[in-house]
Amino acid sequence: QVHLVESGGNLVQSGGSLKLSCAASELTASSYAMGWFRQAPGKERENVAAITWSGASIWYARFVQGRFTISRDNAKRTVYLEMNRLNPEGTAIYYCEADEKPYGVAVNTYISAYDYWGQGTQVTVSV
Repeated sequence: QVHLVESGGNLVQSGGSLKLSCAASELTASSYAMGWFRQAPGKERENVAAITWSGASIWYARFVQGRFTISRDNAKRTVYLEMNRLNPEGTAIYYCEADEKPYGVAVNTYISAYDYWGQGTQVTVSV
């Protein structure tokens, strides 16, 4: 069982930036692909970004459009999502996710492929 704890969510003005963090409880999480998905009020969950355990393969949703960067520090068992040029459509709860198949070489872009997720952190972007 892997516990994921997100942090970094906040209220930010449109055009602003935030950096989210996700800390994993288990050492084995360093070998898992991880990612972020979000859910806005009244909308379906949507995957945002994902990264393999090594960082060699990264995927972003099309709506990211070069504004977000996912990264990880395996020594700290932490994954980050740096978000720039946020707009009100970015208002959502952002969740960290982990795919427990170790040392995978490709990221999964489907939320259902991930085995664990955290409680989420709220991001609110004001106009």
